[in-house]
Amino acid sequence: MESQKITNPDLIQMRRWYRDACGTALAMDLIGERWALLIVRELLLGPRRFGEIRGALDGLSANILTQRLEGMERAGILRKRALPSPANAQVYELTKWGAALEEPIFALSRWAAGSPAHDVTLPLSNTAFMLSLRTMMNHRADPDFAPDLGFRVGGEPFRARIVDGLLAIERRDPAGAEVVFAGEPSLLAATFYGRDPLAVSMREGRVTVTGDAAIGQRFVDLFGLPVFSND
Repeated sequence: MESQKITNPDLIQMRRWYRDACGTALAMDLIGERWALLIVRELLLGPRRFGEIRGALDGLSANILTQRLEGMERAGILRKRALPSPANAQVYELTKWGAALEEPIFALSRWAAGSPAHDVTLPLSNTAFMLSLRTMMNHRADPDFAPDLGFRVGGEPFRARIVDGLLAIERRDPAGAEVVFAGEPSLLAATFYGRDPLAVSMREGRVTVTGDAAIGQRFVDLFGLPVFSND
């Protein structure tokens, strides 16, 4: 697969390639351009329309998004698909190979979260917040703790459940979940990665919680930012 990509003239013309046999160099050739990895991130929870991708990434122009999508489609990272009637819309989705970027992206996120420059109050997309929960959750959680969780992040619905120590996330209605968290993504991030108890965030209006608040607090307790030492 890699050899075919390197010798494809359409791909070589996309940008200046490193021309280095190392897999890290090839990865940078394929997804190292500005916005590329964030576009992949937005597709990790399923297909998205052009406008949904652009709306999630503040500062990304339509022209650059078109270029990145076309380039990653040529590289085999994502593909276009037409939704059937009555939607009659075109969406972009990751290929199986493209979806394998999930773990590298999560590993980069965990690494960067240990930086003193990491600021959880900065804006982030709805998808980015939900994926942060999957990335940062303590995987040594009590195996008997498997709540049915709902989220309304920036008004967008999600449903999640802990399965085999990992957080499985879907885009679907949270109605009926044991506990439902609602709020803007940056405020939810401050709630999950801050030091205040959930009740304080609720009282100060950063997050709304319906359902079993005790389960909600137990879930929030699974999160924290890593601390790395340079010693």
